[in-house]
Amino acid sequence: MPTRRLPPLRALEAFMRTVRLGSARAAAEELGLSPSALSRRIANLEEAIGKKLFTRARQAMQLTDEGHAFYEAVAPHFEALARAVEGQSENFSLLRLHLGVLPLFGSQRLFPRLGELRKKHPLLHIDIDTGPHLEDRVGDTLDAAVILSRGPDTSLHAVRLDHNMVHAICSQELAKTLGPELDSGKLSRQTFLIHNELSASFETWKSALGIDDLEPAAIDHYDSGQLMLEAAAQGLGIAIMHDDHLRRAEDNRLTELYGVEVESPYSYWFICKPAALEERPVRLFHDWLVRAGL
Repeated sequence: MPTRRLPPLRALEAFMRTVRLGSARAAAEELGLSPSALSRRIANLEEAIGKKLFTRARQAMQLTDEGHAFYEAVAPHFEALARAVEGQSENFSLLRLHLGVLPLFGSQRLFPRLGELRKKHPLLHIDIDTGPHLEDRVGDTLDAAVILSRGPDTSLHAVRLDHNMVHAICSQELAKTLGPELDSGKLSRQTFLIHNELSASFETWKSALGIDDLEPAAIDHYDSGQLMLEAAAQGLGIAIMHDDHLRRAEDNRLTELYGVEVESPYSYWFICKPAALEERPVRLFHDWLVRAGL
């Protein structure tokens, strides 16, 4: 069987980084090359495969349709090659990812699936941070994070992971007391449980039910969704939370009120600095998270 000729690996690497970073200048900096040297590598790749991958104008490089198709075809195999080399080499050290995660997302959605990621990438290890202000710390103490947000800062690479509905969640006993029909008088005598960083959910829920002027007896604030669910189960108040949280909790002490679905202003997002996607731990986790559909 004749040996197949492959394009230079360095040329492929230059192409992949340029596409992923969205900037030839950023890719050149990452590879320690001059812009002209990066351009030559990509030109060599184009010559090798006989296709024009980028259009060049005013020092900007835009991916062509052929370039996009080439990237989609090659990217999975490029990653597979990197994994194969890692798996056969004794010189590769552990890959370390510093990840910020909200506790409830971690316990309900991430940790039940992390075993899959470990089998796929045994060298990838994750330091978990559940502290506050995750978005502000991405690029500093965190490589990446999964946050609940109305929309992350536009300077970040962001992938929306879901769409949610807001529900009023309480104990079965409290739901019986309140009854199946909306009664703003009864609700005004209740305590509501609100997450510190998700205050708009309560206003959205009230507006959808036509009770914008509702003033409850008290509003207790939490910084933990897990504790909000437990407090609601113990009859301490009505938690304004996502339907997904209730479903995944599988706690028969809990129920929702009135069967009303209200679109949430918040969604879970994966975020990182755009350049961080070229760091292998971030890229591996990002690709797995998106494909896993957590």
